[in-house]
Amino acid sequence: MTRREPLLLGAVAALLAGGGLAWLLDAPRVGDGLWGGATAVALVPTLAWVAADLRARRWGADVLAVLALAGTLAVGEYLAGAVIAVMVATGRVLESAARARAGRDLSALLRRSPRLARLRRDGRLSTVAVDEVRPGDRVVVRPGEIVPVDGELREPGVFDESALTGEAVPVARPAGEAVRSGVVNAGAATDLTARSSAEQSTYAGVVRLARQAAASSAPVARLADRIAVWFLPAALLIAAVAWIASGDPDRAVAVLVTATPCPLLLAVPIAITGGMSSASRAGVVVKGGAALELLGRARTLLLDKTGTITEGAPQVLDIVCAPGSTPAGALALAAGVEQDSPHVLAGAVLRAARAAGVEPAHAEQVTEEPGRGASGRVGDNIVRVGKPPDDSLPEWAMAAARRGRLDLATVIWVVRDDRLLAALLVRDRIRPDAPRTLRRLRGIGLGYVVLLTGDRVDNAREVGEQLGLDEVVAGAGPADKIARVRRGPGVTVMVGDGLNDAPALAAADVGIALGSRGSTAAAQAADAVILDDRIDRLAESVEIARRARRLAVQSAAAGTVLSALAMVAAGFGLLVPVAGAVVQEAIDVVVILNALRVVWWQRPKPEPATDVLLHRFAHEHEELLPARAAVRQAADALTRGTGPETEAAVRRAHRMLVDRLLPHELAEETQLYPALAGMLGAESTVPMSRGHAEITRLTRRLGRHLAEAPDGLRPDQIDDLRATLYGLDAVLTLHFAQEEEAYFSLAADSTGDGTTRQ
Repeated sequence: MTRREPLLLGAVAALLAGGGLAWLLDAPRVGDGLWGGATAVALVPTLAWVAADLRARRWGADVLAVLALAGTLAVGEYLAGAVIAVMVATGRVLESAARARAGRDLSALLRRSPRLARLRRDGRLSTVAVDEVRPGDRVVVRPGEIVPVDGELREPGVFDESALTGEAVPVARPAGEAVRSGVVNAGAATDLTARSSAEQSTYAGVVRLARQAAASSAPVARLADRIAVWFLPAALLIAAVAWIASGDPDRAVAVLVTATPCPLLLAVPIAITGGMSSASRAGVVVKGGAALELLGRARTLLLDKTGTITEGAPQVLDIVCAPGSTPAGALALAAGVEQDSPHVLAGAVLRAARAAGVEPAHAEQVTEEPGRGASGRVGDNIVRVGKPPDDSLPEWAMAAARRGRLDLATVIWVVRDDRLLAALLVRDRIRPDAPRTLRRLRGIGLGYVVLLTGDRVDNAREVGEQLGLDEVVAGAGPADKIARVRRGPGVTVMVGDGLNDAPALAAADVGIALGSRGSTAAAQAADAVILDDRIDRLAESVEIARRARRLAVQSAAAGTVLSALAMVAAGFGLLVPVAGAVVQEAIDVVVILNALRVVWWQRPKPEPATDVLLHRFAHEHEELLPARAAVRQAADALTRGTGPETEAAVRRAHRMLVDRLLPHELAEETQLYPALAGMLGAESTVPMSRGHAEITRLTRRLGRHLAEAPDGLRPDQIDDLRATLYGLDAVLTLHFAQEEEAYFSLAADSTGDGTTRQ
């Protein structure tokens, strides 16, 4: 926003107030002079705005404002002119503020572009400007650096390609494979042979696409101007007929005064700006009124996957242990070796250890081999975390590897002294609040939802099926995303968080970026930014935009109809200009109060006490991961028959269920569910209570099995015990997922990763 609009508003408001004070002090001439000055001050820039619009072959509400301002000066209705001047200036300030940041800024993309490159020539390293790199040059990329040009690897390397593909897990690439500019070296220093110059590389293409998409985005006509297209000729026609029929120019001025489009100049900007304010309170910054208007009309939603629909960080979903090993022991060893590693999978291991309350083992002499994993000494043992040994896998490990393939999960192997101890199944989980968000969006009119991702087809398809999406586009690069965005149908909204999403965000009718962990480039290319890491803010912002647009249309329509009736009355001589101004003021108050309803409306939130409970029990879900893992481990152990290790696993699972999980379920039933019943309705918790009952029943059944075998499990118990434990595992998995989706996503400060801030 420039400084001219606020200065104009301040000047005309001061003149209006000064004129009122002069009248109170019995100086009517001074008052009229000040009011006339306010009218003239507003008339000059308004004429300039109208001239600019006419040169661009468009006309709008400002034309009527010019005629009304000039008319009041001509017939001496200075107070009416001053009031109109204030409204014109206020509308201009609101509009200018709403569109101040509508232009898309590509500075973050440009700042991220590598400026320098390291070349290996004659056995020596030299640093040159990236523009000097030519095809065939040998480029050295150090750990953590961005690959400056497209090239071919001369040795194996590990790369974080999330900036281009959205894939959360780093990719190990062998020697001879192509690597693209813009990705980050996540392993050791590596050499590559340049295939292209920096200008012709992939990352430069992303920047060009974002520029082109932003440049080709068409401006959106103001709602007020669309109404003014027919309102303006109608007002001029009524004024002309009144003047010709009566021969009195005052009647024409009275018509123009009552026709002053204050409902359009004020009510519409107030509704839109009020919607932007409400969205900001909900954690979403909308950069322009035009974007909010479009968001209120959106019908098609395109969603990135990694970091948008999913959490964007791998999580340990399950732990499969070798006979004689425990999940806690395997986690302690793995976390000890991985605790200083920057690798994204190391972060998953450490998060799992913290959630389970496991202290990392003390590891020494830790080294990391790109593409293979990390290793270190824990006591007298060598512990490796990463790839499995090259020799054949034992039966339990083959089953774990199969589970990883079937569940589309990455497997992290924990090896002690060349003996496999455990397999950690790691995957980027769907956000707990994503299903609820999509249901809300469909309920408010976004009828077609597309998953648009650079990830693999199988991963994308499974996410799409779980969320019931209408279309899945996988393996999409920035150009593919732009092409899909432009196909529509209707007004399209694109939501993403990565650098690779920036061009599509710029190309969409409305681009929305997740700003908490997302790329700065995505945030700057978007029309709106979700400030925290909650995807449910998206549904809330669309609801606010719908309501703001509906109230803007209501206010504009009601004000226009009432103004039309007043114009007719003025045309018949029933309203003189001053009375017309009073009537117009009454119309303005009504429509402005209606527009302000968008600011007063707020979506119901959990009571503070309920919110505390939601935080508490969501945190306990994470702490109960070892108990749930023990159930699955005991069931798996039963496949090997009876024996001391099998019985120990079953009894350990039962003990953890009784000591830790059942008290948690009871506390939910007696503390959380009654609070939620008051918020969501008594019937809302009935299915979850039924889940508690089934978990309790199966746990007691397991206890009765153990009570019948004080001297050891018998072979005839194996099948039923295994069925009981696998049944418990299935019920617990479903029950926990339902609670996280239906209840914990309501918490006011959910982090989006299945936990909440304490």
